[in-house]
Amino acid sequence: MLDTLITSKTRIKLLLKFFLNSKNSAYLRNLETEFGESTNAIRLELNKFEEAGLLSSSVSGNKKLFTANTHHPLFVDIRNILMKYTGLDQVVEQVINKLGEVHEVYLVGELSKGIDAPIIDLIIVGDINKEYLLHLVERAEQLIHKKIRHIIFTRSEFEAARNEVLKKHHLLMWEQSSQ
Repeated sequence: MLDTLITSKTRIKLLLKFFLNSKNSAYLRNLETEFGESTNAIRLELNKFEEAGLLSSSVSGNKKLFTANTHHPLFVDIRNILMKYTGLDQVVEQVINKLGEVHEVYLVGELSKGIDAPIIDLIIVGDINKEYLLHLVERAEQLIHKKIRHIIFTRSEFEAARNEVLKKHHLLMWEQSSQ
């Protein structure tokens, strides 16, 4: 669907990279390797996004680091569109919000890096009914046509592993206090 509205595959990859996980940052050369595309195509799109104020950049030595401009008036809207495109909106609506004792949910794996993938990987922190979770996941998978993998931690288990988990996975997708 998104590729009908936005014909540039590079632009879609950049949107996913920076707007699904606003903590992602990247240099041009890293994106070239990650996307498997020419630096010229990526540079053109990065420049357009930066001129529009959607991306911010900083220079370190001879490298320019790009990040999402979370203060841009369209940031939330673009992020919501990408959540719908990837099916994450349905995961939150159909699974997370119905589980009850969920404290935090982290998006991990390819999607957390801004790479569209057929699998949604989640870390769920809370005291939940695992059988009910499996039922909800099954229903959500049918709606979004993607697989959902999850790891469940109790709050104390997560606190013990927090530093290690957050080194690798830093997108907080849902937090009980924000609902």
